[in-house]
Amino acid sequence: MRRVVVVVLDGMRRDQIAAATTPGLVRFAERAQTFAEHRSMFPSATRVVSASFATGCLPARHELQGNALALLENGRLVQHDAGHPDFLQHKRRVTGRSLGVPTLAERLAASGGMVLFSNVSPGAAYAHDPDGFGHVYHRAGSYAPGRKRLDAPQALTISQDAAGEQLMTQRFIREALLERSPPLAILWLGEPDATQHLQPLGSPRQLMAMAQADANAARVVSAVEGLRERGDDVLLMVCSDHGHQSVSRVVDIEAELIAAGLKDSRESTDVVTPTSGTATLIYIDASCADRIASIGAFLASRDWVDRVIGPDRLPEVGQAARHGLTFAVSLRSDEEPNAFGIRGRSVEARPAAGKADHVGCGQHGGLARYEQMPFLMIEGSGFAPDKATSVPSSPIDLAPTILAHLRQPASGMDGRPLQTAGVG
Repeated sequence: MRRVVVVVLDGMRRDQIAAATTPGLVRFAERAQTFAEHRSMFPSATRVVSASFATGCLPARHELQGNALALLENGRLVQHDAGHPDFLQHKRRVTGRSLGVPTLAERLAASGGMVLFSNVSPGAAYAHDPDGFGHVYHRAGSYAPGRKRLDAPQALTISQDAAGEQLMTQRFIREALLERSPPLAILWLGEPDATQHLQPLGSPRQLMAMAQADANAARVVSAVEGLRERGDDVLLMVCSDHGHQSVSRVVDIEAELIAAGLKDSRESTDVVTPTSGTATLIYIDASCADRIASIGAFLASRDWVDRVIGPDRLPEVGQAARHGLTFAVSLRSDEEPNAFGIRGRSVEARPAAGKADHVGCGQHGGLARYEQMPFLMIEGSGFAPDKATSVPSSPIDLAPTILAHLRQPASGMDGRPLQTAGVG
């Protein structure tokens, strides 16, 4: 039986994989093919990556363009947190579709389906299957095909901590790998990302979170060995979605635009600036098109900006001028180390009201070196053991790679199967 098993360690930086804290990943790298140039999406944020992973497409096509984004509703721009459990259902009501292209869950529904266990934000988890083709297990609500809500004991009732992650891993192994045998089973761990947002990179608590995530991944690797012993042809992917940088300072982009006379007020919808951590998307109402040049010049002049991507260049970062999206901004970064010697600092855009900033701790979203440093290791047919490749890859390549192993068509995707990319 052909199967694919995926384990994601959310937020795990490639350069922090080491024998002392992640021995399981080090051992797995010795028997898998590793991807030394694997990058994230832009923004390098879990909700964006989840949709790109699920569809094999860039944000320009799947339409989940940031951790937060704006939709044009009744003629005005409305900002949304894409992590909200009901966001994609709301987007369907507004735009006619949750995502712009089919997901793996939809493509595999007729051939055994997908099972996902996830402990990240609800919006990121549900981006894998917003239309209810497979099984999605999450602490905010678990669903069977048809988006039938599951109650206890079928529902996933865990906490977002080490104990919850271990319970989820054990249940994933028992149900998704041993009892039900779907062609695609995904375990998306919330660590070390959750801890990294609250603790300095390289600190004892952050290293402990990495070690705990590593141990859970090792449990799955061991279980897959058992599946192969019984005759299953398993493609095993172990990866992360993005890296992290340390937050050096926080900038209130909205306030700066208001002070410059380029946005009317906090409450106005003429210019909307939803943040994705160290990146920001800037939407401009069509009635304010005369401000575009001034806003572009203003952004380019700020000391908190690394890169401004204007409306004509959005495709360069996989984005599109949809719902008034006009600029994408990656915030200032540098190579300076933090107190624990972990290199890479970035400016963070002021979080939405009610959310804490992350000064001194980890954050991501932009195009800086270390937030664009996830890892990818693949073991199975078409991949060479203990081999590192420098062929570029990103999350859009995972879905076509999965479908290639399952011998299913992957038409209409932006990515390509890594088995046929000269890396196997």
